[in-house]
Amino acid sequence: MTEAHLGPVAFASLGLHPKVMDGIRQAGFTQCTPIQAQTLPIALAGRDVAGQAQTGTGKTAAFLVALYQALLTRAPAPSRSPTSIRALIVAPTRELAVQIHRDALTLGAHTGLKHTVVFGGIDYEKQRLELGQGCDVLIGTPGRLIDYFKQRVFDLRHAQVLVLDEADRMFDLGFIADIRYILRRLPHPERRQSMLFSATLSHRVLELAYEHLNNPELVRIEPDKMTVDEVRQLMYYPSMEEKVPLLIGLLHQAEAVRTLVFVNTKRTAERLESTLKANGFNAQALSGDVPQNKRLRFLRDFHDGKLAVLIATDVASRGLHIPDVSHVFNFDLPQDAPDYVHRIGRTARAGAEGDAISFACEEYAVSLPEIESYVGHKIPFAPISPELLATGVVAGPAHAHRPRHAGGNRHGGGRGHGGGGRGHGGGPRGRRGGHPSRAHRGGGS
Repeated sequence: MTEAHLGPVAFASLGLHPKVMDGIRQAGFTQCTPIQAQTLPIALAGRDVAGQAQTGTGKTAAFLVALYQALLTRAPAPSRSPTSIRALIVAPTRELAVQIHRDALTLGAHTGLKHTVVFGGIDYEKQRLELGQGCDVLIGTPGRLIDYFKQRVFDLRHAQVLVLDEADRMFDLGFIADIRYILRRLPHPERRQSMLFSATLSHRVLELAYEHLNNPELVRIEPDKMTVDEVRQLMYYPSMEEKVPLLIGLLHQAEAVRTLVFVNTKRTAERLESTLKANGFNAQALSGDVPQNKRLRFLRDFHDGKLAVLIATDVASRGLHIPDVSHVFNFDLPQDAPDYVHRIGRTARAGAEGDAISFACEEYAVSLPEIESYVGHKIPFAPISPELLATGVVAGPAHAHRPRHAGGNRHGGGRGHGGGGRGHGGGPRGRRGGHPSRAHRGGGS
C-alpha cells in the first residue's frame, strides 16, 4: 500500500482484541484503507453496514476484522451445537470464496476459530464431511450452502454475524432467490450483526439491505478515480497483425513476475495461450470452461509466482483478488468503460502502483472515447518502434489475433472504418507519425 491511500487511522487505535491485532500484524497491516477507516468504527460498535467498495480496496480485511472482533467479544449461544455456525460469509463465486478463506486463515490465525469453505464444482463429499465436523466461520457460495443446509449438515439458528460480499454480483448471476432463502433462515436482523458490500449500492442492492439488515449505515467509497490515478497507463495503436508481436515484445521488456492479459472472448484467450506457450511463456487462459480444480491451481500458481502470465476475460476474472500484479495488458480493449477501470485496477490493489498497457486495434478502438470520458482524461499514446515488435514469433495452433471476416457486424461497412483499406486514417503506420490518427477517437469510425 502506498502512503497516499493509507488513511490516518491506525489499526492499533481501534481498540481491537489482542488476538485480532496479532492477525493484523501477521498480515503486515498497520494503517487502514479508506473503506476500513469508514467501516470499522461503525461495525466495531455493533451496527450493520452496507458498503460500496470494489475488490482491491481492503473490504475483505474490513469485514473479517469486524467479524473476529464480534466473535471474540460476544459469547456463543449456550445451546449452540457443534454444527451451528457463528458467522456466515456468502460470496457469489467459488474463486472469491476461496480467496476470502485464504485471507481469513491469515487474519484469523490467532483467534482459535475454525474456518470452513464450501463451493460447487469439486469435492462434494469432502466438503460435506468437513462441514459436518462443525466450524465457527462458514464461507461459501449460495448453491452449495443451500444444498448442505437442506441436508442439515449445518444450521443457522445461532449465527451472530452475516457478511454478503459483492451483493451486486448476486443479482447479476441470478443468485438473489438463493440469497433470500438463506437470509430468511438466519436469526432476525436485530439478533445478528450484518455487513453487505457491493461495487454499487444500486436500488435493488439497497432494497435487499434495508429488507434483511438492521437499519444499516451506508458507506460509499468511490475507488475508480483513485485506482486510475495510481496506474501508469499507456496506449498503443497496433494493426491486427502487430498485436501478438507487440505483446511478446513488451512482455520480454517488462520481465514481470505476475502479468494479467485481458481479452474479450474465450476463443481469443485460448488462442493467445497457445501462442504465448509456443514462444516460451508460462501462460494459462482462465475461462469458465476450465475445470474447477485447474482454475484453482492456475490461481494458486499465479499467486505464488509460478505462473507468469494469466489470460482472462472479464467474466472469468470478476471477483478475483490477486495481489502484487505489476502489469495489466488490455490485448483487447474492453467494450464497456467500467470494465477498463476494473481491469487496470488489478495492478493497483489497495493503493499499490502498477502499469496498464492497452492495445487500441481496429476491432475494439471504437470504445476508446467512452473509456477516456469515463476516466476523465486522454490516455497517453506511445508509438510502436520496430524494436518493440518481437521477431521470429512462433504461431500456436491458431492465430489469436486474426480479425473477424470482412462484412460482419463491425462498426461500419467492411474492414475500413471509413473508406478504404484497414487504416483509421492512412494505413496502419499512419498512426505513428508524430501524433496518432485519432479518427476512431472522435468523430470518425
